Amino acid sequence: MGESRPLSRSEALQLGPGWRHACHALLYAPCPGRLFGVVPLGHAVLMQMRFDGRLGFPGGFVDPRTGSLEDGLNRELQEELGPGAAPLCLAEGDYLGSCRVEAPQRLVTHFYTRRLSLEQFRALEEGATRAQEHGLEVMGLVRVPLYTLRDGVGGLPTFLSNAFAGGAREQLLESLGILGLVPEAQLSEAVAASPKSPDAPQPS
Repeated sequence: MGESRPLSRSEALQLGPGWRHACHALLYAPCPGRLFGVVPLGHAVLMQMRFDGRLGFPGGFVDPRTGSLEDGLNRELQEELGPGAAPLCLAEGDYLGSCRVEAPQRLVTHFYTRRLSLEQFRALEEGATRAQEHGLEVMGLVRVPLYTLRDGVGGLPTFLSNAFAGGAREQLLESLGILGLVPEAQLSEAVAASPKSPDAPQPS
């Protein structure tokens, strides 16, 4: 994957017809539980195992010429997460940022975040097996472990060593920092303790 360059929403929408657009979303909820009754979970963050064996966020390609970015994103969320995603209706206020990549294809990625209640989050998980793309584009949902275990490797550092689709790993790390879901020092330590994710193709 080529070098990713940030740009504003308006700049992204002014790019010519030779560019493809993809919208993805990080959905999260406060999670007061503790692993083994000891390790605070903090928040539940949703990712998915894709058809290619890589981790990514729900969403996909959209066409800004036929509707808003959010219209396309919400359609993709319903296809991948099932009917439980319909009430979410992500909007421009959930938009976090955009990046463009010129190789191997001209692609603009738009990223969104939405805080849910734990009940809404669990409803999404429970209904995901009824989604149109379950077992096809989406093999299953996973929660991101936001903690680091005593060995300094288990938890988030190990999770970050998985293969991620496109810029999903960078989107995850940036979002965790911006949203304050993981303390900055802990996030930096997790990245330092984790091998880099293998290169991956563009998201779909």
